[in-house]
Amino acid sequence: MQRLTIRTPEGIEFGLPLAGPVSRMLALVVDIAVVMTIARTAEKILGPLGFLGKDFSEAIKILAYFVISLVYMALAEWLWRGQTVGKRLLRLRVVDAGGLRLEASQVMVRNLMRFIDGLPALYLVGGITCLVSRHRQRLGDLAAGTVVIRAPNLSRPDLDQLLGGKYNSLAETRHLAARLRQKVRPEMGAIALEALLRRDEIEPRARLALFGEMAGYFRELVAYPPDAVEQLSDEQYVRNVVEILFRAQKEVARSQ
Repeated sequence: MQRLTIRTPEGIEFGLPLAGPVSRMLALVVDIAVVMTIARTAEKILGPLGFLGKDFSEAIKILAYFVISLVYMALAEWLWRGQTVGKRLLRLRVVDAGGLRLEASQVMVRNLMRFIDGLPALYLVGGITCLVSRHRQRLGDLAAGTVVIRAPNLSRPDLDQLLGGKYNSLAETRHLAARLRQKVRPEMGAIALEALLRRDEIEPRARLALFGEMAGYFRELVAYPPDAVEQLSDEQYVRNVVEILFRAQKEVARSQ
């Protein structure tokens, strides 16, 4: 399985599994079905325009299909942090190729390029590009600087041992903890967890810099009151965030 390797400024490498052409095509088929369903509804709404002439009516329907397709794909990927209905079902996600936050401009560019990737039919251009490119990117991904990965399985059986049963001041403010779970991208949660698992393999100075960068990222997402975070080191801050992200999933899994 091909992987996207993200190298931090401290020299630490993390890998994310890349999605293959087959799974991406299956996700696309699901999304096309969603778009067609929406388009049929729009067609019924636009039905009264038929009195303007058959050719004009058909042109409006074609234009509506492309607009719906673009809006659906772009809006879903932006609101669902790189996922559409098809990508969710196939456990895929669009991410920035450098491991940075996915920007709205990247989402728009990759979806505008979708019409070129779809040429001449059945996404032939995009499929060939995906097969020959290093990171399985279609033209839209190359232009936007994005890749499609397999959404990582975030559950780990040794969570209690990893966290060490320490008091978590971040979890006490429940509404902020819920907001943190909502805002943290799954791939960033997986990277933070992997960093904790591999902390003893990292040179001390690089480890301080790495956890400082991660803690800074999480602090920007959700601002906690000073009394909840003033005594926390960067590594403990990351450890507390990981507990918030993964403890809830583990408890849900146990209840099912």
